Amino acid sequence: MDTDDPQARRPAGQVPARRSVTVTVQVGSTIDTYVFQRRTTVVVGRAADCGIRVDDGQRRVSRRHCQLDIDPPHVRIRDLGSRHGTHLNGRPVDGERHLSAGDEVRLGPATLRVTLPDGGTPQAAAAATGPDQGRALPALVTAAADGAPGLDDFTDHRVLREIGRGGHSVVYLARHEPSGRIVALKTLLADRAVDPAARDAFRREIACTRGLRHRNVVALHSGGAADDAFFFTCEYCPGGSVAEFVARRGGRLTVDEAVPIILDALDALAYAHRAELPVVLADGRTEMAHGLVHRDVTPQNLLLATGPDGEVITKVADFGLAKAFEKAGLSGHTGTGAIGGSIAFQARAQLLDYKYARPEVDLWAVTACLYWMLTGATPRDFPAGADPVAVVLRTRPVPVGQRPGAVPPRLAGVIDEMLVDFPRVTSTTATELADALRQAR
Repeated sequence: MDTDDPQARRPAGQVPARRSVTVTVQVGSTIDTYVFQRRTTVVVGRAADCGIRVDDGQRRVSRRHCQLDIDPPHVRIRDLGSRHGTHLNGRPVDGERHLSAGDEVRLGPATLRVTLPDGGTPQAAAAATGPDQGRALPALVTAAADGAPGLDDFTDHRVLREIGRGGHSVVYLARHEPSGRIVALKTLLADRAVDPAARDAFRREIACTRGLRHRNVVALHSGGAADDAFFFTCEYCPGGSVAEFVARRGGRLTVDEAVPIILDALDALAYAHRAELPVVLADGRTEMAHGLVHRDVTPQNLLLATGPDGEVITKVADFGLAKAFEKAGLSGHTGTGAIGGSIAFQARAQLLDYKYARPEVDLWAVTACLYWMLTGATPRDFPAGADPVAVVLRTRPVPVGQRPGAVPPRLAGVIDEMLVDFPRVTSTTATELADALRQAR
């Protein structure tokens, strides 16, 4: 369903859009210019799969040298353990650094210069790293009391108590007063000023995602925004997350416990990957979107609920919300600095190009969840101090049979095959993967 234009490569000197980021790469007398108008990540290096390829034939640039995390108007850079280092204004890049207009990045013989739109200053970037999410709910309450438009759904809810908090949102238990329905209400505070068009885009994306209706998908009920504060409400799952369930079970599940959870999740993915949903465009026209990719399947986004017959069922949460956040300018929600907890469940191709969002990405992630539930470990090891992005790009998953936990050989074979993500993720469907897991138990 992702209809954003991919990165555009334009001749030097062409004027980019106001909200775009321009990266100019010079090697000797050769100059290439790249223009990015949407949230993306780009690996710079001499490997063929790099988004920005730099090679002077002398191997002074590593195959995957550094990564740019581009989220207009902000850009962050991180070295990926390159042999000769990445240098920002003459100093080695250690960890992740924000770029500002006029900065010069050198890697081997190449010089990178970044042109930022208004707001892409170091001060603005620093301010974008951590808004106080606890201020979102009071801001929404005040805006609703002042009669701000678009908050009718919000005022229909009574907040009962806080049930969860993270760096990018606060979740409350709430009652929808007209119906008496108990829901989860999530509030978020943007990390930058949000214009009306971005708020409208958020509402349109929520309206589209609300069309997903499936037994194993957490139902999205409503959403809206006022100024820089956003909210959405969804089905409440009293069993909590699979991550919490695994912790209660001592850190690992048996095959008979873990596989049914994943089969439920695969039913949800099979449905979403082929769903047809109406998308309302900015000009009021409606188009049909064919398939929705989640892009952030983790044990925290697999929730447990009780079915009509008292059975425990698994539901996939937060479908479509990553894109809705991007459209609203909630840059910190999906930046590489923010995905430290979920990067271990992302396929290599997704980090090479953030806009890579094929169904196979979700299938890799849900298999990584199964691997983690059975072994207590993620498919890749992340040593202390190692850059997690470099780990994903440069190492391969450890065969599941080498981890603690008894995984039957046939099941281990299915898991290991699905987790191959170099040079690409195994091409299959959610239904085919589910069938393979059933036969391998």
